[in-house]
Amino acid sequence: MAKCIKDLNLKGKRVFIRVDFNVPVKSGVVKDDTRIVEAMKTIRYAQGQGAKVILASHLGRPKGEKNPDYTLAPVAKYITDKFMPVTFVEDCIGAPVADAVAKMNDGDVILLENLRYYKGEEKNDPEFVKALAANAGVYINDAFGTCHRKHASTYGMAELIHDKAAGFLVEKEIQYFSQLIKNPARPFGAIVGGAKVSDKIGVIKSLLELADDIFVGGAMAYTFLKYQGHTVGTSMVEDDQLNVVEEIFAIAKKKQVKIMLPMDHVISKEFCGEPCACDCADIPDGCMGLDIGPKTADMYIHELNRCKTILWNGPMGVFENPQYANGTFSIARALGGAEGTVVVGGGDSVAAVNLAGVSDTIDHISTGGGASLEFIEFGSLPGIDILDRN
Repeated sequence: MAKCIKDLNLKGKRVFIRVDFNVPVKSGVVKDDTRIVEAMKTIRYAQGQGAKVILASHLGRPKGEKNPDYTLAPVAKYITDKFMPVTFVEDCIGAPVADAVAKMNDGDVILLENLRYYKGEEKNDPEFVKALAANAGVYINDAFGTCHRKHASTYGMAELIHDKAAGFLVEKEIQYFSQLIKNPARPFGAIVGGAKVSDKIGVIKSLLELADDIFVGGAMAYTFLKYQGHTVGTSMVEDDQLNVVEEIFAIAKKKQVKIMLPMDHVISKEFCGEPCACDCADIPDGCMGLDIGPKTADMYIHELNRCKTILWNGPMGVFENPQYANGTFSIARALGGAEGTVVVGGGDSVAAVNLAGVSDTIDHISTGGGASLEFIEFGSLPGIDILDRN
């Protein structure tokens, strides 16, 4: 397991912390500070140890160009107003950064401008890596949501800098997902939802090696149901994935993993039109499934209550529309009261537990959707593995 920040001597050091401040900002105002709050433990620790703290993050997709719509200035102001004084630097490399770092006292905190203002960030360009690392003596990765990418600030810098470690947030993510992969309390139930089977082939196949039960929801369920011979009306189906579903069922049979599918639905004649109940697995012609039905929700919850470990990734329906949110929120509320260890990953699932008001009772809510899926699929991530190399 990667070193943690507490294993390093930070006193008087220039400590570069890769955080994930990719937060929603509207009209210069931060709308959701979850990721900022999650990073505070690491930032405060480094500050308390007498480090000169250099924070860096991306925000949005500025496509390698300096675009004021994606500036991190509002984030610096938000942190200053709510948590601690932070000096904002209007670039992430070069003279402005060197000048700001030279003026720092132990315990000071600065936030650099958006890393993705430069194409070199996502390309892991060696010259950009060197420019970023020029002002850093210690490297800390606390941005789990980007650990699956070999970018300059998540991988290249860690190759160059000897003293490196995970922040507390990344350490926590590693602990929970490693437990899921290596030694979960059983039965282990995995809830997999969302739109496409094709997006989650790798993680489903990995879960077939790990889980005892897999509960399928969202639009991907209709591809599974079609493979089984059920009618699915005009529901979203990936016909080119039917052979993959066949393979998934074959592996499940061999591994004795139970795959559970919806037995009823909430349907409509058009996307998010007037809802109608469909009390069986077959969806009539001219209608599409948009949520799991109440019988399915009850059955899933009954089975999940047996589980000592539960992973949830992906909604059960179009939960953004209140008429098709009951399946997703029923699962969220049930997980909020579950006795087993519950891990929630993926933006939509995280949004669902927040909207359902149960986030405080979930054991672990991952800050990285894609990263959490890749961790389950591959057992680690590039941005974590590199922290172990000297």
